Amino acid sequence: MIELVVAAQELQSCLESRGWKFCFIGGLALQHWGEQRVTRDVDATLVTGFGAEEPFIDALLSRFRGRLPDTRLFALRNRVLLLESSAGIPLDIALGGLPFESEVASRATRVEFAPGCPLLICSAEDLVVMKAFADRPRDWVDIEGILIRQEGRLDWGYITTQLTPLAKAKEAPGIVARLEAMRR
Repeated sequence: MIELVVAAQELQSCLESRGWKFCFIGGLALQHWGEQRVTRDVDATLVTGFGAEEPFIDALLSRFRGRLPDTRLFALRNRVLLLESSAGIPLDIALGGLPFESEVASRATRVEFAPGCPLLICSAEDLVVMKAFADRPRDWVDIEGILIRQEGRLDWGYITTQLTPLAKAKEAPGIVARLEAMRR
């Protein structure tokens, strides 16, 4: 786990030095908000907007190694920049353009994962929304862990307000119903 924290700190230092809006999501955030599980990479959302991704991608590729033969093109097509830290830890950076993604970064808080190593992670509510939207079996297990660990502390109005339009856009309204059933 310490290797991941060091890799996240390396990425965070780079992003903060440029004044970019971002936060860590995925496994690192889950370590704080839910049941801990093994994770092998560092996931982050970087707010780039739509149509202005290239300067972000190019700056990060000048600092970190890409994991694909054409990492830049893959990032432009898929809105995910696949890099690796100086120690070879995978860094998966979602290029955020939706208002929700900007909100996630704005609501992020610093959590000390190791002495003197605070990382900017998404809120528990935003993690629930992202995992429900992803709608993979592992994500539902992660959500269950968050609900158990954060019992009575989640803002369900916020979660529903954010998840409902995302599920509608994905044409998957069952996501909201499934989460509501899990909540009960």
